[in-house]
Amino acid sequence: MNRSRTLPVAAVSMAAAAALLLTACGGGGEEDSGKDKIAGADDGAAKKSASPSAGKSEVPVTDRPKMPLPKDVSLVFDDVDMSDPDQAAAASDAHNFARAIRYGIVKQNMNDPAYKFYSELKSPAQAYAKDQIKQRVDKGLTISGEMRFSRTKVTPAENKKTSVVSFCSNSTKLYSKEVKTKKVHHTEPSINDYYSWQVLMTPSKNAKGLWRAQKVQVQDKAEECR
Repeated sequence: MNRSRTLPVAAVSMAAAAALLLTACGGGGEEDSGKDKIAGADDGAAKKSASPSAGKSEVPVTDRPKMPLPKDVSLVFDDVDMSDPDQAAAASDAHNFARAIRYGIVKQNMNDPAYKFYSELKSPAQAYAKDQIKQRVDKGLTISGEMRFSRTKVTPAENKKTSVVSFCSNSTKLYSKEVKTKKVHHTEPSINDYYSWQVLMTPSKNAKGLWRAQKVQVQDKAEECR
């Protein structure tokens, strides 16, 4: 595996997005395998902080893990302009979940707290993130280059307790890099570099303003994302 890209996963469509919502009815989202417990372990342990002047009616701000990337790695997310604050928060944290997977890869830590913070404890999304990182670590690979994310949309459930965040990713300029030798495996761009994501996001019960991934599906060779 030369390019840093997603290994084959189940194909998704808008029907899959609907299925994600239906399977999460009333509550309670996967991507790249080649190319798990929340930072604090669970909702109740998530750190929270509020402005010194915040009154009881104000929403606490969740302390979020920092995810600094090396100079040779760039993750670019298109701006998302949504008037609904919940949809905007769900979209932002779905992006953070994707970022946390890449961060775990560059840190070479399959138990990195960042992806655990942005996914539900013991959820399929958390297991997926861990597997993505583990596959790279086992192969002695990290990443180098640029990955772009675009076309973000949010589909809320009828009860508005969960939302499916869909977006595209472009890895034409993202490559695998050997950890020991620092050798970067450059490859030619192809349809294999485009992915369509569907991430089921659910709001944290105790950490206000935080949304976490519960389930995730990714379609590889996504022509619609070109």
